[in-house]
Amino acid sequence: MKLNIRKQNRVRRHRRIRRKLFGTSDRPRMALWRSNRYLYVQFIDDEQSVTMAAVSTLGGEGNTKGVEAARELGRRAGAIAAEKGITQVIVDRGGFKFHGRVKAIVDGAVESGLSISSKATKQPEGEETK
Repeated sequence: MKLNIRKQNRVRRHRRIRRKLFGTSDRPRMALWRSNRYLYVQFIDDEQSVTMAAVSTLGGEGNTKGVEAARELGRRAGAIAAEKGITQVIVDRGGFKFHGRVKAIVDGAVESGLSISSKATKQPEGEETK
């Protein structure tokens, strides 16, 4: 029962975060997901509802767990984002605490040249971007 409550709390936190975050083609949402075994990163354009790029530790050689693997995943995610022309993102931590593996992914992405936006405002319905 404790596990179910923990999952419900994480989903509740994620919904609260997603109300404020909105990815665009200029500044996509960097969605992070961590499981007990693997880590996943997606760059999502919410305006067009498309995933621009994705990378994970799934099927990777070497260590797929831990903070060092997360930092390496962040570096790979930054490199893939640079190939796609993405320079600035907004981080969606998926309801997970911003420490440990989640923080290591973001730190690795910043090391590889990705800029993290502190602007976390959702685009109001019916208004266009400037």
